[in-house]
Amino acid sequence: MIEIDKVHKSFGSFQALKNVCARIERGEVVVVCGPSGSGKSTLIKCVNGLEKIDSGSITIDGRALGAKGMDISLLRAQVGMVFQNFELFPHLTILQNLTLAQRKVLKRTEDESVAKAEKLLDRVGLQPQTHKYPAQLSGGQQQRVAIARALAMDPIAMLFDEPTSALDPEMIQEVLEVMVTLAKEGMTMVCVTHEMGFARQVADRVIFMDEGCIIEDCTKDDFFSTVRSDRSQQFLSKILAH
Repeated sequence: MIEIDKVHKSFGSFQALKNVCARIERGEVVVVCGPSGSGKSTLIKCVNGLEKIDSGSITIDGRALGAKGMDISLLRAQVGMVFQNFELFPHLTILQNLTLAQRKVLKRTEDESVAKAEKLLDRVGLQPQTHKYPAQLSGGQQQRVAIARALAMDPIAMLFDEPTSALDPEMIQEVLEVMVTLAKEGMTMVCVTHEMGFARQVADRVIFMDEGCIIEDCTKDDFFSTVRSDRSQQFLSKILAH
């Protein structure tokens, strides 16, 4: 589904990604973890086309990112992205947040986009909030709206950039439950997260990054029991203790 080959990315003199290579198969759930500044968020933003790579290649469902004639808006619809801070339009209702891109990008009718939005809001337990504005919802509810908005575009894969990091502890579980359901339904997912319980429950693989490089790329069982590098063991001891 997603192939990342020898990707480099710099911001000025700072090299955020160094020769990164990874493959994510269709239906696979991959958790990306590592210390702050290790390149995790930059990596998935490159996959979504939000950041332009300096060299290497990223292929999604057989199409090279940045290839001539590629519709970047359609790519971002097909590879859904959920951010730390929700990124909902504050001046639009929850329903409008879910229908806008459907109409503009996928060219669905108003009736089609509303029907899709209402079905997804019901799926994430927020149908009663349809006509409220984002500021009227809790952080956990807003993040579930953001997930529903991404799903409204019928994505072939979903990317999550620390989706629970901005939430109060009591709200984290309600968002993780939606993500667990997606994983069990076979959605291809790449999740940047420190929620190791989520990784243990649904991840197929864990990628550990440090200083712009992939240090570990292994099954979750290997990661939690037989990790090979001192750096990943050090990270795990701190994150699990916390």
